[in-house]
Amino acid sequence: MSLREVRRLSFCTNEEVMNIASLLKIEHPIIQGAMAEIALPQLVAAVSNAGALGVLASGGWSSKKLRENIRICRSMTDKPFAVNLMLMMTNIHELVEVVIEEKVAVVTTGAGTPKNYMPRLKEAGVIVIPVVPSARLAKKMEDIGADAVVAEGMESGGHVGEITTMALIPQTVDAVSIPVIAAGGVADARGVVAAFALGAKGVQMGTRFVTTVESPVHPNFKQAIIAAGDSDTVVTGRGKGVPVRCLRNDMTAQYVRMEADPNVTLDELEHLTLGSLRRAATEGDVQSGSVMAGQISGLIDELVTCRELVSSIMADARKLAGGLSID
Repeated sequence: MSLREVRRLSFCTNEEVMNIASLLKIEHPIIQGAMAEIALPQLVAAVSNAGALGVLASGGWSSKKLRENIRICRSMTDKPFAVNLMLMMTNIHELVEVVIEEKVAVVTTGAGTPKNYMPRLKEAGVIVIPVVPSARLAKKMEDIGADAVVAEGMESGGHVGEITTMALIPQTVDAVSIPVIAAGGVADARGVVAAFALGAKGVQMGTRFVTTVESPVHPNFKQAIIAAGDSDTVVTGRGKGVPVRCLRNDMTAQYVRMEADPNVTLDELEHLTLGSLRRAATEGDVQSGSVMAGQISGLIDELVTCRELVSSIMADARKLAGGLSID
């Protein structure tokens, strides 16, 4: 299939550029971030049942496990949901085929370019939404046939880029003609309205969905986010080219000390963090584990259900947008 044919299969009409909910066949223009060890069926289905788009995180999964989790999601919701594909996975070809065989409607992608898989996905009618950290990469994704992009600012939790959401979104909107979904620093109605004011057609939230009733993470993980303030996150690994934002704890303090030592290798740092997300998210060790969370942690002060979260954010966003006055 030629690049021209791939583009012709894109789902984005001019009308749909203005309405990401229509493109994704969901009620509200909110996407749940794909978080390893966290974006499991119980959370994904709850988000989709609330009228947003739940996203399964397939990183580290076998094709069998992905298929099982897709089917579990289907047993829990009849609403659309997506699968996130980490393109650096050695079994990515198998995962793509599972997505197609299981007729998943939407994929988000990270850790590489979906260029090699785009023809196959588009032939199968899959909506492809890459996650990008820059306007330049967003344009490249549009050129290979992406239906939309998630532009993720450095405020987000987990692996981050170098550009803030406030600067990234309008530049990305200016660079592409496909819908832009804003991520990084969105936790409430104010963030949604701000994202739309910058030109986004939807938002992606990760950290806020971690602190929901249906989130499968350990209660200690949720409470650590709820207790955090505005300056309680830190980016580690920036000097080694692997920046990750987490809540400050014993592990991040040790990482920062080791990272400052020129004799410490990347392998040694990776050994320190090996299995650290699972320790925090599954086992509840929030001191030696990696509590990946965004800078908006300081805005979160309670656990709510996914339905309560989505409905309240949308209701408040409509009120806020209607009450804005620029003199």
